[in-house]
Amino acid sequence: MRAALTLALSLLAGAAFADDTPDKYPESVLYDKPVEVAPGVYSAIGATQPPTYENAGHNNNLSFIVTSDGVAVVNGGASWKLAEALHHEIEQVTDQPVKLVINENGQGHSMLGNSYWAAQNVPILAHEDAAEDFAEMQGPQGLEALKSYARENAEGTSIVAPTETFTDRKEIQMGDTRIEVLHLGPAHSPGDTQVWLPDQKVLIAGDIAFSERMPPIFQGTCTSCWIETFETKLEPLGAEVIVPGHGAATDLDTVRQGTVGYLKDLREKIGAHIEEGGDLAGAYYVDQSNWEYMDTFEELATKNAGVVFTEMEFE
Repeated sequence: MRAALTLALSLLAGAAFADDTPDKYPESVLYDKPVEVAPGVYSAIGATQPPTYENAGHNNNLSFIVTSDGVAVVNGGASWKLAEALHHEIEQVTDQPVKLVINENGQGHSMLGNSYWAAQNVPILAHEDAAEDFAEMQGPQGLEALKSYARENAEGTSIVAPTETFTDRKEIQMGDTRIEVLHLGPAHSPGDTQVWLPDQKVLIAGDIAFSERMPPIFQGTCTSCWIETFETKLEPLGAEVIVPGHGAATDLDTVRQGTVGYLKDLREKIGAHIEEGGDLAGAYYVDQSNWEYMDTFEELATKNAGVVFTEMEFE
């Protein structure tokens, strides 16, 4: 069974790698139809490109866990319509009702779909820092951006806060399934949340883990902290299947390379640039060609270099 699962993950990753298809599922607002990445665990893999009208903002992964006593959804989605479309797909898989939505961070594509789930009276859980980030910045900015690029597909979407927050971890028993909702530590954005299924060794990792798409580095992100959290908290879990925030389900080695490998390489290049007396303008041109294969390289590489220079200049 493990060999079959490994093969399935390889095929999934290979099918999605460096894919710029505008929309894989034209009959739905979802970018692609959910696939079963492990027994009872499904993910609608979003585009690995920026949000566009064609992908309707479905450029992250919308996952759900089917248990013997309900369904847990991971990510509210970028809009009411995306959440509604995911709910329709869930109903094709199981008669179990959705009993919980977990937001993996405070970004719009994780939380703006909360408006739909709240209308279905489904509880919504998020880390306290992610909820604050959404309320103060990501929610208003994300909604305006959604209206601009998604147009009619933004209809019905409003800013709705999570109904419950947690600090470090929350353990949930849903039927015969143990679900651990974790905040392993500082990483990509405030309140990054990981959903760990210890019995299945499946981790819905969110944006602490990247593989096919270049990790975006935000102002205020501590990249050294991100590396430490990944190496000391995520890796010891021993996950055999990892659903990253963006891109197909894969394994630990793949997301380690795409995340820690990239961050360490960029920090090394920027560190050398600083040691040589280089300035911010020159930092944008450090050599990142080893990572040119990753989706969103053109959009993110130079921006990331500038952010990391600012972070490291006075370390």
